[in-house]
Amino acid sequence: MDILYSVIHTLLTFYSYAIIVYILLSWFPGARESGFGQFLAKICEPYLEPFRKIIPPLGMIDISPIVAILALRFAQYGVSSLFTMIG
Repeated sequence: MDILYSVIHTLLTFYSYAIIVYILLSWFPGARESGFGQFLAKICEPYLEPFRKIIPPLGMIDISPIVAILALRFAQYGVSSLFTMIG
């Protein structure tokens, strides 16, 4: 059980980092059009899109990725609590 927990926790952590890197790419012109940027878009946009539909941008600032990352952190906490209860 500890191995499964470690794998899930690590995947959620890496996914959170991927979202952060994807967001930071928007600060650099043309970075999202690179191969790496397109790869991150393929894995991050499907998750970020529902949050963007619910939370409109505040001017030119999109806060939906922050909420998406918080949701991932809550999922990590939930997984941790679940595995703690299971034993």
